[in-house]
Amino acid sequence: MTPGARYQAVIDLIDTADAAEAPLDGVLKRWARENRYAGGGDRRAIRTLVYGIVRHRRALDWWLRRSDVPVDGRSLLLAALVLLDRQRATALAAAFGADKYAAAALDDGEQVLIDALAGEDVIHAEQPRDVRLNYPAWLDAALDAAFGASLEDELTALSGEAGVDLRVNTLKGDRAAAIARLAEDGIEAVPTPLSPVGLRLPGRMQLGQGRTWKDGLVEVQDEGSQLVALLTDAEPGTSVLDLCAGGGGKTLALAAAMRNEGRLVACDSAEARLRQIRPRLTRAGAIIVTEQVLADETDPWLSGEAGAFDRVLVDAPCSGSGAWRRHPEAKLTLTPETVRAMAALQSRLMRAAAPLVRRGGRLVYATCSILPDENDAVVDAFLADEPGFREVPLRDIWSRVATGGYPCDRDRLMLTPHRHGTDGFFAAVLERAP
Repeated sequence: MTPGARYQAVIDLIDTADAAEAPLDGVLKRWARENRYAGGGDRRAIRTLVYGIVRHRRALDWWLRRSDVPVDGRSLLLAALVLLDRQRATALAAAFGADKYAAAALDDGEQVLIDALAGEDVIHAEQPRDVRLNYPAWLDAALDAAFGASLEDELTALSGEAGVDLRVNTLKGDRAAAIARLAEDGIEAVPTPLSPVGLRLPGRMQLGQGRTWKDGLVEVQDEGSQLVALLTDAEPGTSVLDLCAGGGGKTLALAAAMRNEGRLVACDSAEARLRQIRPRLTRAGAIIVTEQVLADETDPWLSGEAGAFDRVLVDAPCSGSGAWRRHPEAKLTLTPETVRAMAALQSRLMRAAAPLVRRGGRLVYATCSILPDENDAVVDAFLADEPGFREVPLRDIWSRVATGGYPCDRDRLMLTPHRHGTDGFFAAVLERAP
């Protein structure tokens, strides 16, 4: 593809994502399927431009409005090429309109915009904090409560790109074996600092073509997600329920921690999501998992399992704000109504999970959110309503299941990209009275 054709693809992708308010990764994958003529270099270049625009969307919007230019895919691309990529007007004029596949030639107004933005930085001293850090202004109070004086550092990290972490499947081998096997596949990996079964890759790589992944020795899983599963402290021979299993990442981690001994049930309200677990279970050699589709948190199956589980993990649906590095578009479409609805659902799931925990067993609550309304507020309300549960300080569990010193300054886990190099994750462990 010529540069001009790539630019037209970026324009189309931004406009499509804006119109549909759809997950960006899905929009890009669909475009790649429909445009198989595009080579790997084309796809990487287009992806880099699209994500660059979204990661700086509010600042780019600010510049365009300041210049009295309508905001759309084309104007956003031009602003990004000048402010982020430092493209010169002559190079842009040569690329736009260069051939029948290229984006249309620049008009006089666009030439004026390019000249006005030349030499400027995307971040400007007059921009308010929410514009500089690319988040909705209505989140100011919640983010201040979550991060205090470190807010700028944390939001800057959340606007960056996420790395790639792997979990070693200990049903098939140890971390040293996985590092060696990955090296045979031409992939360099180093141990993660906190998870004893984690590996970190230097960048995005095609794991699916290597034997290490095909043989089930590794799974893609952020280190923070691995730590949530480890803090469940699921031991061989116990009975464990993953109430919101989704695609099964933590279910697989639990099966490995249990060494394929005991009972492990993966539940979800979406049968299609649960079906995605099956090939992963086969590849991983996890044989103790059964799947259970639930209508919702009031499903009769749950009442029939009262007191049946040593551990219940509620990895609750949430805003996904801790994963903004991977889905930067999500912060721009998040609404207060969504956060309130998620918090209400999270509370209902906790109430539904409580009776399932046997006496002396534990309920683990986790989200990939950084917002207090979805984290501390949910746990505090649950403890106020359920006097039969007490909080277990995570420091007491950490030394048995993780490596390094406990990484937080309080007894509930709050991992962030800035402090820990992980996605944003929250976890609390609650024990039912004997």
